[in-house]
Amino acid sequence: MSITPVSEAASSPATSVFPADALYIESLDIEAQGIAHRNDGGDEPDAKGKVVFVEGALPFEVVSANVNRRKNNWEQATVTAIHRESSQRVRPACPHFGLHAEACGGCKMQHLEPSAQVAVKQRVLEDNLWHLGKVRPEVLLRPIEGPSWGYRYRARLSVRHVRKKGEVLVGFHERKSRYVADIKSCAVLPPHVSAMLLPLRALIASMDAIETCPQIELACGHTSAGEVVTALVLRHLEPLSASDLAKLRSFAGLHAVQWWLQPKGPDTVHRLDEQDGTAPLAYGLPEFGIDMPFKPTDFTQVNPHINRVLVTRALRLLDVKSDERVIDWFCGLGNFTLPLATQAREVLGIEGSEALVARSRENANYNAQRRAAPWRPLAPTRFEARNLFELAPADLVGYGAGQKWLVDPPREGAFALVKALADCVQMPESAPGYVLPRRIVYVSCNPATLARDAGLLVHQAGYRCTAAGVVNMFPHTAHVESIAVFERC
Repeated sequence: MSITPVSEAASSPATSVFPADALYIESLDIEAQGIAHRNDGGDEPDAKGKVVFVEGALPFEVVSANVNRRKNNWEQATVTAIHRESSQRVRPACPHFGLHAEACGGCKMQHLEPSAQVAVKQRVLEDNLWHLGKVRPEVLLRPIEGPSWGYRYRARLSVRHVRKKGEVLVGFHERKSRYVADIKSCAVLPPHVSAMLLPLRALIASMDAIETCPQIELACGHTSAGEVVTALVLRHLEPLSASDLAKLRSFAGLHAVQWWLQPKGPDTVHRLDEQDGTAPLAYGLPEFGIDMPFKPTDFTQVNPHINRVLVTRALRLLDVKSDERVIDWFCGLGNFTLPLATQAREVLGIEGSEALVARSRENANYNAQRRAAPWRPLAPTRFEARNLFELAPADLVGYGAGQKWLVDPPREGAFALVKALADCVQMPESAPGYVLPRRIVYVSCNPATLARDAGLLVHQAGYRCTAAGVVNMFPHTAHVESIAVFERC
């Protein structure tokens, strides 16, 4: 990518020093593409021509771009020259990031200053809430931010033996490709994991199973003393030889990791050696006196630093009183449920995965048994497994009223849940006597489904969206995590 310097006088996108086909970048979309319009919108002063999505361009830049794809209403292009550069453009920290051939596709925003990334995500959240849900939050919450590098404690690394190169690759996929990127380091992985990429390549290359190990899943946790625990889950399509197992054990001892093996589906994951000297995986929520043991294939947040702040803010916004019953929908392994149990009278956690419900019960027992002064005992806490994508008003009645709700769904959102709640309002005969929650805190990993659900809560269930804001769980990616608060009118 070349950058053409221009003079200070060239401050307007219409300045004649720019090439005739130059594009003025107006904003950034959810995929971190610059948005511009062609100058073919007609004679009206405010008319805009065809929209152009430009990879590699930032807001307020003037660029030239090569069009890769054309449709009737839009084009997709890649920046080829920057004639006026954004003040928010920075040098990427990772040599594998960029628009060049074989660039790593793990990050999309390393060329944008981190605080500006957060501003873009805030705008995406606001736009989705308004355009998809016709909802405007009364207050915009201050974004939750944390470390921009070395934060990714969970990752799924692809493994491939490339015969033409005569080497094994371990990492993320290339940008817009099914091929594995040839990365030798990764700035968003913890430094000790980044330093392990080349040794992992050498390890797989030395194994008999060089062709049949397509994936390594990473999970990091902490001991109670704050030391990092690193687990690697090796997916292998054929049984491993005695020689390969010996090599895994040698690698584990050298790099202080624990190996888990996955010969088939997720339910086949097991530890290579139970007594390998490493501590169990866990993460802490010290503000609540909670420790959360987990297995490497359990769902946990990628960024533990942000998760701690997120849990604290969610509970502060929910403002649970000691005489209130709280329901935690999509509770997972109890990430919000157990902190809620330090404040409420009673907590119910509901989750679709039987395995996660079992883990949440184990975590509740573990924390209840070890809890001591000055912490108050955990409130009575119950967990249930059920399909949360199929709910009716009668199901809400069956679970009983909760004065407060915490909702933390996957990307698909919580449509069935909020639709059932709205039906309780629109058709009260379907849930006679049901008392709706006074406040709902909704944690989302998809602004589009949050906006859809917010529209139902506000326009059909009688709630106000009193606050919303972004959570920068995944710096340098286009992923938008957010939190919203709904109050019963």
